[in-house]
Amino acid sequence: MTDVSTKLRKEDQVQVVAGKDRGKKGKVIRIDRTKGRVIVAGCNMVKKAMKKRKQTDRGGIVEIEAALDLSNVMILCSKCGPTRIGYKIESGVGSTGVKKTRVCRKCGGAL
Repeated sequence: MTDVSTKLRKEDQVQVVAGKDRGKKGKVIRIDRTKGRVIVAGCNMVKKAMKKRKQTDRGGIVEIEAALDLSNVMILCSKCGPTRIGYKIESGVGSTGVKKTRVCRKCGGAL
């Protein structure tokens, strides 16, 4: 499979915009760029039977977060709410000469 380009990063605050958990908010735990999927804390909870690995572990049925499609989540801007991500390029900053920052497409604030 090909890598899916995404502007999201780990620890971003996102909102689910489609599916059974529409409207829920959470942090990005993991992004799978090859499959185009993302795992969000507290969203898309499924039950899974877990085998006891060590003597101290608990086996049985546990609830874990399942992956969502990248297209079903949007990043949250602190001012606007769910929004798309744009980039602002500043020249003459740093050792490379350019600095690329993520900005909100609605208000222009830094994300």
